[in-house]
Amino acid sequence: MTRTFNIPNALTWCRIILIPFFLVIFYLPFHYARLIAAFLFLLAAITDWLDGFLARQLKQTSAFGAFLDPVADKLMVATALILLVSQYPSPWMVIPGIVVVCREIVISALREWMAEIGKRAVVKVSAIGKIKTVVQMVALLILISQPTGMNNLVIFGLILLYIAVVLTLWSMLIYLGAAWKVLRHTNFL
Repeated sequence: MTRTFNIPNALTWCRIILIPFFLVIFYLPFHYARLIAAFLFLLAAITDWLDGFLARQLKQTSAFGAFLDPVADKLMVATALILLVSQYPSPWMVIPGIVVVCREIVISALREWMAEIGKRAVVKVSAIGKIKTVVQMVALLILISQPTGMNNLVIFGLILLYIAVVLTLWSMLIYLGAAWKVLRHTNFL
């Protein structure tokens, strides 16, 4: 463990600071606005990977970083989903948006509860969770980059988003199952 201000935490803060710029650029009325917004989203996704990598490599992990990193990720993803729902106000976009946001709330609450009873490691990020994140980020990146209307890339982005939703639900079941094994043998239920 190390101090709160370090390179990985600075990258996480940068990801949070990018959100208002991403939001404003997404709605700007010029031809390349969506591509620039997609680039900012990609930059945020890269810093999500990079801050964790650097924290491990530089041995600069911290309790604050462990808290802030998933918060920054969830803020960026929720912002992207809300923007996309405003762009494509149909059940095809709203349903995955709701599933992803609700799952994040459930898993965040579960992790908080498990941390409260000293069992946070039981709900650590799984391989399925990591795959879900990659598929979700690629889907959102594709959808953010596209102008209004349907085209082959939008359809491909939606397919990836639905694959991410399946992985989202699958990873949630894995986390809930792992937590259930601990909770059913305690007096917390």
